[in-house]
Amino acid sequence: MKILAINGSHSGKRGYTHFLIKKIFEGATKAGADCEEITLAKLTINMCKACGVCNTEKHLLKCIYEEKDDVAMIFYKMREADIIVYATPIYVFNMSGLMKIFIDRINSTGNSSDLRLSESGLFFHHISKDIYSKPFVTLICHDNFENEMSKNVVSYFKTFSKLLEAPQVGTIIRRSGKITGQGKSKEKEEQYPKISESYKAIEHAGNELVIKGKISKKTQKIASQDIIPVPFFSILKKFKGFKKKALSKLKM
Repeated sequence: MKILAINGSHSGKRGYTHFLIKKIFEGATKAGADCEEITLAKLTINMCKACGVCNTEKHLLKCIYEEKDDVAMIFYKMREADIIVYATPIYVFNMSGLMKIFIDRINSTGNSSDLRLSESGLFFHHISKDIYSKPFVTLICHDNFENEMSKNVVSYFKTFSKLLEAPQVGTIIRRSGKITGQGKSKEKEEQYPKISESYKAIEHAGNELVIKGKISKKTQKIASQDIIPVPFFSILKKFKGFKKKALSKLKM
């Protein structure tokens, strides 16, 4: 099995996103998978200009940037992969600009004049299934404690799955990245023991992708759990009064 992770972080391999990708790869590699990470921050990716040339008869499905940047190379690797991991930090309540600019280039892989119904029964158009219809995992991270921070990205990839006929085989959301020291401090892991549970679950998620082709709900839940060592924190954080008290004690 080939697993391809697309890292949308502007921090590239210096960031928490890369750290979490490596955790998935550890489990997947042990189960026999061939894993590769594409770091968008290191590549040249031009923005789609919505020029429509890729939908003309003469240049159908060929972007004007096809030989001028690295997107064609990424598409090639996506065709070769069995599972794709879309990994992004949250920047201003959404996926990174890098990830969105890359995904916007999907425009050149579909014929918008060829109207069809998706497998989920939605109106759409021809798509290049060998690129964007692969089973995929959404890997999201951010520094906040709030579930609200990642809702836009979670919703986006649900729609992505329906219209591009791509099975979504797992979603992992790792909150509180700053508190845990971005995964670089053993002292932080001792201070917040649940983060170790989360990291083990993320590694196990990689194993499940190879063995089962998807991440179990149980593993997703443990991987995405709140790591603050306060009983019932996931419930208490919904209350404003508790949040005010917590703010005075939390050290970021």
